[in-house]
Amino acid sequence: MKKIWLILLLFLVVACKQKDYNVDLLVKNALVYTVDSNFTTADAFVVNAGKIVAVGKADTLEQKYKAHEVIDAKGKPIYPGFIDAHAHFYSYGLSLQEVRLEKTKSWQEVIDSVNDYARKNPEGWIVGRGWDQNKWKIKDFPNKAKLDAMFPVRPVMLTRIDGHALMVNQAALNIAGIRPGQTIAGGKIETVNGKLTGLLIDNAEGLVKRKIPAPTEPIIESALLDAQSNCFAVGLTTVEDCGLPYTMVNIIAQLQHKGELKMRMYVMLSDDQENYDYLFKRGVYKTPGLDVRSFKMYADGALGSRGACLLQPYSDQKNWRGFLLSSQRHFQDVAKKVAAKGFQLCTHAIGDSANRVILKIYASVLKGKNNLRWRVEHAQVLSPGDIRYFGDYSIIPSVQPTHATSDMYWAGKRLGKKRLKSAYVYKQLLQQNGWLPLGTDFPVEDINPIYTFYAAVERKDLKGYPEDGFQPENALTREEALRGMTIWAAKANFEEKEKGSIEPGKFADFVILNEDIMKIDGTEVPNVKVLNTFINGEKVYEKK
Repeated sequence: MKKIWLILLLFLVVACKQKDYNVDLLVKNALVYTVDSNFTTADAFVVNAGKIVAVGKADTLEQKYKAHEVIDAKGKPIYPGFIDAHAHFYSYGLSLQEVRLEKTKSWQEVIDSVNDYARKNPEGWIVGRGWDQNKWKIKDFPNKAKLDAMFPVRPVMLTRIDGHALMVNQAALNIAGIRPGQTIAGGKIETVNGKLTGLLIDNAEGLVKRKIPAPTEPIIESALLDAQSNCFAVGLTTVEDCGLPYTMVNIIAQLQHKGELKMRMYVMLSDDQENYDYLFKRGVYKTPGLDVRSFKMYADGALGSRGACLLQPYSDQKNWRGFLLSSQRHFQDVAKKVAAKGFQLCTHAIGDSANRVILKIYASVLKGKNNLRWRVEHAQVLSPGDIRYFGDYSIIPSVQPTHATSDMYWAGKRLGKKRLKSAYVYKQLLQQNGWLPLGTDFPVEDINPIYTFYAAVERKDLKGYPEDGFQPENALTREEALRGMTIWAAKANFEEKEKGSIEPGKFADFVILNEDIMKIDGTEVPNVKVLNTFINGEKVYEKK
């Protein structure tokens, strides 16, 4: 009898040793790009309670863990959930409810789209976004004449693709009280021959936008959830929303608490005193799904609407250099107070003049190497001698590779050949700190991070132009591009210890693709599709 008990006890010990834990999920038969410090690969990993427990060989993990669910990836590649380091998630969601103008190829197509929307939505303001005159045969800015003829009473506001210019009709101008010849600091109200054209650039936009009724909470929630659905379908598991009011924080938090908004969000509060007061008093707002510790300033406008602030005049507009959106004193004051409270500061800067102003202000406050991770968003056009500031003061350039491939057709006309060579210099910027977060700036660009990867590596548009790539000396390697949209994007948010790689202890956020973007021919990368997206080990998207 004693021998029988010993045998039973030995059996139980061995059984327990082989199956130490009950876990939620085992993923096996995969090519897992962990994106850890050594960029190692594995064929399996284990998930429990929303986090990665172990990574390694399937045989070993199956012996050690008993999983409630097993996913056979059938050899497909798996990557950490993609992170967009610069986006406008909420604005994108709102745009889905408005007139979509991204694919229009002429002002007449814009007019036709607006007219179609108006028939289906007969009341209230007509709001749209996405037109880009640089894509049209006639590349001049339009005017409001056709809008006035079609909508003499109903106000219309159409935002350019970059968000830095509006075309509005006379009804909207009347509501805003805008008059011919009126001026505004950091913006432009276009008047030609004593008449308003309807074009408003940068700070002038606010004169009209403030008159539009604020979205109701149901509309806000729908915008967030609509954006989430589309983002999950392209493998995004974290987005950085660059410039929201503090009032959005509670709405986002409530939606996440209810389990409806599962997208992880890193929110930058916009440059407004109420936002500074809120976060300075409250401190960092941090949950597993929401991180608020950052502020967003705008130094200048966009290159496409000639609002970017340049050191020398635009090559295609004599005596025009663009403008700063606020005074240098304002930027300096904000930098000092944000530094004093220990928060992160992120500043939109496109032109070489705007970049120089912000880099020098950052340098004066940071005073050398540091870990505050202050960022320059876009860092698009740089004077070659200013690039060193990023490395000398640990300033993080946050870039969007598809901007390079969208702007390449006309950027040379704005800048000239010499300045163009020091624009979109992502490889040089990567070398400053050894890491570089990547984003899209959607809805300015497409939301798809696969396009980000492709543009970063190939420096081509979706049709494969140009054949040798646009300024290919600044292309990133595939490993650098993948790190830029996973672990380096997480690091830009102080979140590299909880996400951005498939490693034990981190959130089980991952994506399964139908092809391996690390190995297939570069021309095939834009065609790659997301099969599944997971957050906390939960499947939130499955390709149908």
